[in-house]
Amino acid sequence: MQPRIEILPSKKLVGKSLKMSLANNKTPKLWGDFMPNRKMIKNTINSNFYSIQIYDESLNFKNFTPNTEFIKCAMVETSKFEDIPENMETRILKGGLYAVFIHKGMAKDFPKTSHYIFSQWLPNSDFELDQREHFELLGAKYNPIDENSEEEVWIPIKEKNL
Repeated sequence: MQPRIEILPSKKLVGKSLKMSLANNKTPKLWGDFMPNRKMIKNTINSNFYSIQIYDESLNFKNFTPNTEFIKCAMVETSKFEDIPENMETRILKGGLYAVFIHKGMAKDFPKTSHYIFSQWLPNSDFELDQREHFELLGAKYNPIDENSEEEVWIPIKEKNL
């Protein structure tokens, strides 16, 4: 599973967020709260969804545990921040250099993809993690309970200082 390396421009996003950990996973609640109200968001650019993870700047992923807390966001891209629905928030996705992987399969199988990225690909690549948002781009091929589902996994990277 080789990624494509891409420079992402910054993006304007609107949606919801929750603090959670893998052990205290609130993803179903987050998306359950977001999806019924998503059509209230104006100026959306396409039908893709962004599942974003924001980690504390001091986090060393070697110390990541199931209890490590992070912010997770359910969002869509918009052309401008105008008439933001009540109980929703805005976020600027900073953009930058990313390694983009394709996860194929059901959401429950995602840990295998994540393990490969962080224990195999990243340590053996010319890159290291950058302190920016990690996210999954959920497009038309995404269905969390379909074994043929596909999603793009965007990992923020920078060249290693050799």
